[in-house]
Amino acid sequence: MAALLASVCVAQAQEAFPTRAITLIVPFPPGGVAEITGRPTAMAIEKILKQPMALVNRPGAGGAVGNAAVANAKPDGYTLLMALSSISVIPAADELFNRKPAYSIDQFAPIALISADPTILVSHPSLPVRNLKELVSLARAKQGQMSFSSSGIYGALHMPMEMFLHHYKLKMRHVPTTGGGPALTTLLGGHVEMTTGGPAAITTHVKSGKLRAHVSWGAKRHENYPDVPTFKEQGADIEYYIWTGLMAPRGTPEPVMKVLRDATRRAVEDTDFKTAMARVNSPVNYMDAPEFAKYWDADAKRLAAVVKVVGKVDDKK
Repeated sequence: MAALLASVCVAQAQEAFPTRAITLIVPFPPGGVAEITGRPTAMAIEKILKQPMALVNRPGAGGAVGNAAVANAKPDGYTLLMALSSISVIPAADELFNRKPAYSIDQFAPIALISADPTILVSHPSLPVRNLKELVSLARAKQGQMSFSSSGIYGALHMPMEMFLHHYKLKMRHVPTTGGGPALTTLLGGHVEMTTGGPAAITTHVKSGKLRAHVSWGAKRHENYPDVPTFKEQGADIEYYIWTGLMAPRGTPEPVMKVLRDATRRAVEDTDFKTAMARVNSPVNYMDAPEFAKYWDADAKRLAAVVKVVGKVDDKK
Protein backbone atom coordinates (compact mmCIF):
# COMPACT_ATOMS: atom_id res chain seq x y z
CA MET A 1 0.00 0.00 0.00
CA ALA A 2 2.86 2.37 0.91
CA ALA A 3 4.60 1.63 -2.40
CA LEU A 4 1.41 2.32 -4.33
CA LEU A 5 0.89 5.61 -2.49
CA ALA A 6 4.49 6.64 -3.20
CA SER A 7 4.02 5.82 -6.87
CA VAL A 8 0.86 7.95 -7.03
CA CYS A 9 2.66 10.87 -5.34
CA VAL A 10 5.54 10.67 -7.83
CA ALA A 11 3.12 10.60 -10.76
CA GLN A 12 1.23 13.60 -9.41
CA ALA A 13 4.47 15.52 -8.88
CA GLN A 14 5.53 14.81 -12.46
CA GLU A 15 2.15 15.84 -13.84
CA ALA A 16 2.38 19.13 -11.92
CA PHE A 17 5.80 20.01 -13.36
CA PRO A 18 6.91 22.73 -13.17
CA THR A 19 5.88 24.13 -9.81
CA ARG A 20 8.82 26.51 -9.41
CA ALA A 21 11.52 28.36 -11.34
CA ILE A 22 13.71 26.53 -13.85
CA THR A 23 17.40 27.37 -14.20
CA LEU A 24 18.85 27.51 -17.71
CA ILE A 25 22.63 27.36 -17.58
CA VAL A 26 24.63 28.99 -20.35
CA PRO A 27 28.20 27.67 -20.05
CA PHE A 28 29.76 30.87 -21.39
CA PRO A 29 29.93 34.58 -20.52
CA PRO A 30 27.35 37.02 -21.94
CA GLY A 31 27.48 38.00 -25.60
CA GLY A 32 27.99 34.65 -27.30
CA VAL A 33 25.67 32.50 -29.40
CA ALA A 34 24.52 30.37 -26.46
CA GLU A 35 23.24 33.36 -24.52
CA ILE A 36 21.89 35.22 -27.55
CA THR A 37 19.81 32.14 -28.40
CA GLY A 38 19.18 31.07 -24.81
CA ARG A 39 17.63 34.32 -23.59
CA PRO A 40 14.70 34.50 -26.06
CA THR A 41 14.24 30.73 -25.71
CA ALA A 42 13.91 31.08 -21.94
CA MET A 43 11.51 34.00 -22.26
CA ALA A 44 9.27 32.08 -24.66
CA ILE A 45 9.22 28.95 -22.49
CA GLU A 46 8.40 31.06 -19.43
CA LYS A 47 5.19 32.23 -21.07
CA ILE A 48 4.16 28.67 -21.86
CA LEU A 49 5.02 26.98 -18.56
CA LYS A 50 3.88 29.94 -16.40
CA GLN A 51 7.06 29.64 -14.31
CA PRO A 52 10.25 31.73 -14.37
CA MET A 53 13.19 30.40 -16.36
CA ALA A 54 16.31 32.06 -15.01
CA LEU A 55 19.27 32.21 -17.38
CA VAL A 56 22.55 31.78 -15.49
CA ASN A 57 26.00 32.17 -17.06
CA ARG A 58 28.46 29.53 -15.79
CA PRO A 59 31.62 30.07 -17.88
CA GLY A 60 34.93 28.29 -17.61
CA ALA A 61 37.20 25.83 -19.45
CA GLY A 62 35.63 26.41 -22.85
CA GLY A 63 32.17 25.48 -21.60
CA ALA A 64 33.21 22.45 -19.54
CA VAL A 65 32.33 24.02 -16.19
CA GLY A 66 28.73 24.82 -17.08
CA ASN A 67 28.25 21.59 -19.01
CA ALA A 68 29.50 19.54 -16.05
CA ALA A 69 27.22 21.45 -13.66
CA VAL A 70 24.16 20.32 -15.61
CA ALA A 71 25.51 16.82 -16.24
CA ASN A 72 25.75 16.31 -12.48
CA ALA A 73 22.57 18.20 -11.53
CA LYS A 74 19.51 16.51 -10.06
CA PRO A 75 17.56 15.07 -13.03
CA ASP A 76 14.25 16.70 -12.17
CA GLY A 77 13.84 19.15 -15.06
CA TYR A 78 14.68 22.21 -12.99
CA THR A 79 18.27 22.57 -14.23
CA LEU A 80 18.73 22.69 -17.99
CA LEU A 81 21.57 23.51 -20.39
CA MET A 82 21.73 25.69 -23.47
CA ALA A 83 24.48 23.67 -25.12
CA LEU A 84 26.76 24.49 -28.03
CA SER A 85 28.30 22.02 -30.46
CA SER A 86 31.52 22.20 -28.41
CA ILE A 87 29.82 19.99 -25.81
CA SER A 88 30.98 17.07 -27.98
CA VAL A 89 34.55 18.33 -28.46
CA ILE A 90 35.57 18.67 -24.82
CA PRO A 91 35.33 14.93 -23.95
CA ALA A 92 37.20 14.08 -27.17
CA ALA A 93 39.98 16.52 -26.22
CA ASP A 94 40.12 15.09 -22.68
CA GLU A 95 40.60 11.63 -24.19
CA LEU A 96 43.34 12.93 -26.50
CA PHE A 97 45.27 14.31 -23.52
CA ASN A 98 44.47 11.31 -21.28
CA ARG A 99 42.71 13.62 -18.83
CA LYS A 100 39.90 12.71 -16.50
CA PRO A 101 36.80 13.89 -18.39
CA ALA A 102 34.78 16.74 -16.90
CA TYR A 103 31.66 14.94 -18.12
CA SER A 104 30.55 12.49 -20.81
CA ILE A 105 27.97 13.24 -23.48
CA ASP A 106 25.83 10.31 -22.36
CA GLN A 107 25.09 12.27 -19.16
CA PHE A 108 22.69 14.48 -21.13
CA ALA A 109 19.18 14.01 -22.48
CA PRO A 110 18.47 16.16 -25.55
CA ILE A 111 15.24 18.18 -25.50
CA ALA A 112 15.43 20.10 -28.78
CA LEU A 113 17.81 21.63 -31.28
CA ILE A 114 17.20 25.37 -31.58
CA SER A 115 19.64 26.61 -34.20
CA ALA A 116 22.51 25.34 -36.36
CA ASP A 117 24.53 27.95 -38.22
CA PRO A 118 27.88 27.76 -39.96
CA THR A 119 30.53 29.92 -38.35
CA ILE A 120 31.84 32.86 -40.36
CA LEU A 121 35.42 34.12 -40.33
CA VAL A 122 35.60 37.81 -39.47
CA SER A 123 38.53 40.21 -39.22
CA HIS A 124 39.18 43.62 -37.73
CA PRO A 125 38.68 46.28 -40.45
CA SER A 126 42.26 47.46 -39.95
CA LEU A 127 43.49 44.20 -41.48
CA PRO A 128 44.28 45.02 -45.14
CA VAL A 129 42.43 42.09 -46.70
CA ARG A 130 39.11 41.90 -48.53
CA ASN A 131 38.70 38.18 -49.15
CA LEU A 132 39.96 34.74 -48.17
CA LYS A 133 42.70 34.64 -50.83
CA GLU A 134 44.20 37.88 -49.58
CA LEU A 135 43.91 36.77 -45.97
CA VAL A 136 45.70 33.47 -46.61
CA SER A 137 48.44 35.23 -48.60
CA LEU A 138 49.03 37.71 -45.79
CA ALA A 139 49.03 34.96 -43.15
CA ARG A 140 51.64 33.00 -45.13
CA ALA A 141 53.80 36.10 -45.47
CA LYS A 142 53.53 36.69 -41.72
CA GLN A 143 53.61 33.03 -40.66
CA GLY A 144 53.14 32.80 -36.89
CA GLN A 145 52.76 36.56 -36.40
CA MET A 146 49.01 37.02 -36.86
CA SER A 147 46.54 36.14 -34.11
CA PHE A 148 42.97 35.01 -33.55
CA SER A 149 40.71 34.84 -30.52
CA SER A 150 38.41 31.99 -29.56
CA SER A 151 35.92 30.92 -26.91
CA GLY A 152 38.56 28.68 -25.32
CA ILE A 153 40.89 25.84 -26.25
CA TYR A 154 38.94 23.18 -28.20
CA GLY A 155 35.86 25.37 -27.86
CA ALA A 156 33.13 26.07 -30.41
CA LEU A 157 35.17 28.85 -32.05
CA HIS A 158 38.59 27.27 -31.69
CA MET A 159 37.85 24.11 -33.66
CA PRO A 160 36.79 25.78 -36.94
CA MET A 161 39.86 28.02 -36.82
CA GLU A 162 42.10 25.00 -36.34
CA MET A 163 40.42 23.33 -39.31
CA PHE A 164 41.16 26.45 -41.37
CA LEU A 165 44.79 26.68 -40.24
CA HIS A 166 45.34 22.94 -40.73
CA HIS A 167 44.00 22.98 -44.29
CA TYR A 168 46.04 25.98 -45.43
CA LYS A 169 49.13 25.01 -43.39
CA LEU A 170 49.13 28.30 -41.51
CA LYS A 171 50.43 29.21 -38.08
CA MET A 172 48.81 31.89 -35.96
CA ARG A 173 48.92 32.90 -32.33
CA HIS A 174 45.84 31.63 -30.50
CA VAL A 175 44.29 33.90 -27.85
CA PRO A 176 41.69 31.83 -25.99
CA THR A 177 39.05 33.60 -23.90
CA THR A 178 36.19 32.40 -21.72
CA GLY A 179 33.49 32.56 -24.39
CA GLY A 180 32.23 33.89 -27.71
CA GLY A 181 31.38 37.30 -26.26
CA PRO A 182 34.88 37.94 -24.86
CA ALA A 183 36.40 36.56 -28.09
CA LEU A 184 34.51 39.19 -30.09
CA THR A 185 35.41 41.91 -27.59
CA THR A 186 39.07 40.99 -27.98
CA LEU A 187 38.78 41.33 -31.76
CA LEU A 188 36.71 44.53 -31.65
CA GLY A 189 39.38 46.05 -29.43
CA GLY A 190 42.05 45.30 -32.04
CA HIS A 191 43.96 42.92 -29.79
CA VAL A 192 43.81 40.15 -32.44
CA GLU A 193 43.28 40.22 -36.20
CA MET A 194 40.44 37.72 -36.55
CA THR A 195 38.05 35.20 -35.05
CA THR A 196 35.04 33.21 -36.14
CA GLY A 197 31.49 33.27 -34.87
CA GLY A 198 27.90 32.35 -35.54
CA PRO A 199 25.68 34.91 -37.30
CA ALA A 200 23.77 35.55 -34.05
CA ALA A 201 26.94 36.92 -32.45
CA ILE A 202 28.62 38.75 -35.34
CA THR A 203 25.76 40.28 -37.36
CA THR A 204 25.45 43.56 -35.44
CA HIS A 205 29.19 44.19 -35.72
CA VAL A 206 29.38 43.26 -39.40
CA LYS A 207 26.47 45.53 -40.26
CA SER A 208 28.04 48.43 -38.37
CA GLY A 209 31.36 47.98 -40.19
CA LYS A 210 33.25 47.10 -37.02
CA LEU A 211 34.04 43.66 -38.42
CA ARG A 212 34.56 42.34 -41.93
CA ALA A 213 33.17 38.92 -42.96
CA HIS A 214 35.27 36.81 -45.33
CA VAL A 215 34.20 33.18 -45.56
CA SER A 216 31.68 30.69 -44.17
CA TRP A 217 32.14 27.13 -42.94
CA GLY A 218 28.73 26.12 -44.35
CA ALA A 219 27.99 23.64 -47.11
CA LYS A 220 26.25 26.51 -48.90
CA ARG A 221 26.07 30.27 -48.45
CA HIS A 222 24.14 31.47 -45.42
CA GLU A 223 20.79 32.92 -46.44
CA ASN A 224 21.51 36.13 -44.52
CA TYR A 225 25.09 36.39 -45.81
CA PRO A 226 24.63 35.85 -49.56
CA ASP A 227 27.80 37.77 -50.41
CA VAL A 228 30.02 35.67 -48.14
CA PRO A 229 31.43 32.61 -49.99
CA THR A 230 32.02 29.23 -48.38
CA PHE A 231 35.31 27.41 -47.96
CA LYS A 232 33.93 24.73 -50.27
CA GLU A 233 33.52 27.32 -53.02
CA GLN A 234 37.20 28.15 -52.54
CA GLY A 235 38.19 24.50 -53.02
CA ALA A 236 38.66 23.69 -49.33
CA ASP A 237 36.69 20.74 -47.97
CA ILE A 238 35.96 22.43 -44.63
CA GLU A 239 32.55 22.39 -43.00
CA TYR A 240 31.52 23.27 -39.44
CA TYR A 241 28.35 24.38 -37.66
CA ILE A 242 27.84 25.98 -34.30
CA TRP A 243 24.52 24.69 -33.00
CA THR A 244 22.51 25.45 -29.90
CA GLY A 245 20.40 22.83 -28.19
CA LEU A 246 18.36 22.54 -25.03
CA MET A 247 19.38 19.62 -22.79
CA ALA A 248 18.52 18.09 -19.43
CA PRO A 249 20.51 15.72 -17.21
CA ARG A 250 20.18 12.07 -18.23
CA GLY A 251 17.57 10.33 -16.09
CA THR A 252 15.06 13.18 -16.12
CA PRO A 253 11.62 11.48 -15.94
CA GLU A 254 9.86 11.02 -19.28
CA PRO A 255 6.73 12.94 -18.20
CA VAL A 256 8.94 15.92 -17.34
CA MET A 257 10.85 15.59 -20.61
CA LYS A 258 7.55 15.57 -22.49
CA VAL A 259 6.50 18.83 -20.83
CA LEU A 260 9.84 20.42 -21.75
CA ARG A 261 9.76 19.11 -25.31
CA ASP A 262 6.20 20.32 -25.87
CA ALA A 263 7.01 23.71 -24.36
CA THR A 264 10.08 24.13 -26.56
CA ARG A 265 8.15 23.12 -29.67
CA ARG A 266 5.62 25.85 -28.90
CA ALA A 267 8.34 28.33 -27.89
CA VAL A 268 10.06 28.33 -31.29
CA GLU A 269 6.73 29.38 -32.83
CA ASP A 270 6.41 32.33 -30.44
CA THR A 271 6.33 35.66 -32.29
CA ASP A 272 8.75 37.39 -29.93
CA PHE A 273 11.17 34.46 -30.17
CA LYS A 274 11.09 34.51 -33.97
CA THR A 275 11.64 38.27 -33.98
CA ALA A 276 14.64 37.97 -31.65
CA MET A 277 16.27 35.29 -33.79
CA ALA A 278 15.57 37.19 -37.02
CA ARG A 279 17.13 40.30 -35.51
CA VAL A 280 20.48 38.52 -35.26
CA ASN A 281 20.12 36.77 -38.64
CA SER A 282 20.01 33.30 -37.08
CA PRO A 283 17.37 31.06 -38.69
CA VAL A 284 15.62 28.62 -36.35
CA ASN A 285 16.50 24.98 -37.08
CA TYR A 286 14.20 23.25 -34.62
CA MET A 287 14.43 19.48 -34.11
CA ASP A 288 12.52 17.53 -31.47
CA ALA A 289 14.44 15.17 -29.17
CA PRO A 290 14.53 11.99 -31.35
CA GLU A 291 15.71 13.81 -34.47
CA PHE A 292 18.09 16.00 -32.46
CA ALA A 293 19.61 12.92 -30.79
CA LYS A 294 20.48 11.46 -34.21
CA TYR A 295 21.86 14.79 -35.43
CA TRP A 296 23.96 15.19 -32.29
CA ASP A 297 25.33 11.65 -32.47
CA ALA A 298 26.50 12.14 -36.08
CA ASP A 299 27.97 15.57 -35.31
CA ALA A 300 29.77 14.31 -32.19
CA LYS A 301 31.44 11.53 -34.17
CA ARG A 302 32.50 13.97 -36.89
CA LEU A 303 33.95 16.44 -34.37
CA ALA A 304 35.77 13.68 -32.48
CA ALA A 305 37.43 12.72 -35.77
CA VAL A 306 38.40 16.38 -36.35
CA VAL A 307 40.00 16.54 -32.89
CA LYS A 308 42.17 13.56 -33.77
CA VAL A 309 43.18 15.11 -37.09
CA VAL A 310 44.03 18.47 -35.52
CA GLY A 311 45.81 16.75 -32.63
CA LYS A 312 47.14 18.33 -29.47
CA VAL A 313 47.06 22.10 -29.55
CA ASP A 314 47.53 24.80 -26.92
CA ASP A 315 47.42 28.58 -26.70
CA LYS A 316 50.92 29.06 -28.11
CA LYS A 317 50.32 28.67 -31.82
